[in-house]
Amino acid sequence: MGLLSNEPRIAIFRLCSSFNELCQKVIDKNKLESLDANVAETLCMFERYFPPCFFDVMVHLTIHLSREALIGGPAQFRWMYPFERYMKILKGYVKNRARPEGCMTERYAAEECSHHCSGYMKEAAEMGVRHT
Repeated sequence: MGLLSNEPRIAIFRLCSSFNELCQKVIDKNKLESLDANVAETLCMFERYFPPCFFDVMVHLTIHLSREALIGGPAQFRWMYPFERYMKILKGYVKNRARPEGCMTERYAAEECSHHCSGYMKEAAEMGVRHT
């Protein structure tokens, strides 16, 4: 069948289902308590089937994710991905590396003005929007 035997596959599946449970929009507090024990047991299964070089700090942090979800709520309210993506857009505005802040603000202001003015003109194309 596959490249892995059944036992490592089960361990990987349990870890994936734990992440699925943590990333739900609505989290049941009772499930989080059982999830904490489930993740610890899953990592013990990982120790059986994978070499010690596999384990680093990031693997260890999965133990703390259920407690963090209990304290902070659902994961999507604490993710940094949207902000990191927006920072990539702002970094793309920089053309003069000697004054990056000025480039960002001028380009942002120009884009906002273009977007605002295009609302009053029917045939105007917005800046930064690709038309196919």
